[in-house]
Amino acid sequence: MRRITLEAAGVTLSALLSEPEGTTPRAVVVAVHGGGMNAAYFDGRARPQLSLLTLGARLGYTVLAVDRPGYGHSAAGLPRGQGLADQAATLRAALHDFSSRWDTGAGLFLLAHSYGGKVALTTAAQSGLPDLLGLDISGCGHEYALSPHETPGSHTRGRLRMNWGPLRLYPPDTFATSRSLVEPMPAYERAELDRWPELFRATAPRVRVPVRLTFAEHEAWWRHDETTLTDLAAYFTAAPRLVVDRQPDAGHNISLGWSARSYHLRALSFLEGCLAADEATPARRPASIS
Repeated sequence: MRRITLEAAGVTLSALLSEPEGTTPRAVVVAVHGGGMNAAYFDGRARPQLSLLTLGARLGYTVLAVDRPGYGHSAAGLPRGQGLADQAATLRAALHDFSSRWDTGAGLFLLAHSYGGKVALTTAAQSGLPDLLGLDISGCGHEYALSPHETPGSHTRGRLRMNWGPLRLYPPDTFATSRSLVEPMPAYERAELDRWPELFRATAPRVRVPVRLTFAEHEAWWRHDETTLTDLAAYFTAAPRLVVDRQPDAGHNISLGWSARSYHLRALSFLEGCLAADEATPARRPASIS
């Protein structure tokens, strides 16, 4: 694993890159972190086997974990961050830069968490991202599960519980090893939290690639009862495939818990299905031999 930078229409983004050894990648997993954390969220140090960057490369994928605008290298130049639409445009530009310099195999697969899921959906709903295979999103729904006096951007005493769930779901040294991945949520990002239910309803119908959504068993930020999930799924009218899954024994920060490896393997299995579907399309089939 190494650190790289990507040029994105005047913005320089930092990223973590992990590549398979001795072979070209099957595809690139683009990991997009949530609010208040940076790209190292996908490289959980409490236990090496929990790291998406390590696992993905061992299974033949390049994994690119990008620091979103306002995090990592770009924090100094974008102290207030960017709104969703601008973040999606910046991410698209960064991935064009990446694709011009690295082998991307069959294409790009966005694996995103929490606020990063909002960015991934917004990015996929807009045109201009080459060879997008699909989306896998955890910790992001369309209806907040909050008390009437709370707002998504409020600082409440229950915020720690909502972000993590029961602490037994995480290795004992998780918090000690996670200090370097925590960063402040930029102001523009925080300001748009309340608008997501409205933005989701305009965004989801424009996503035209397979989508998998995962809700942790102890997810506390989002409503995920069966009625709510049925309503959520109904908005993905253009997606060729939609999977809504649940991850047992997990809290909101799913990629840092004991269940991280299980979740990552499920996500990569979904990517394998996207690759199979891509290979089976008429445009990708080899000519028949007579």
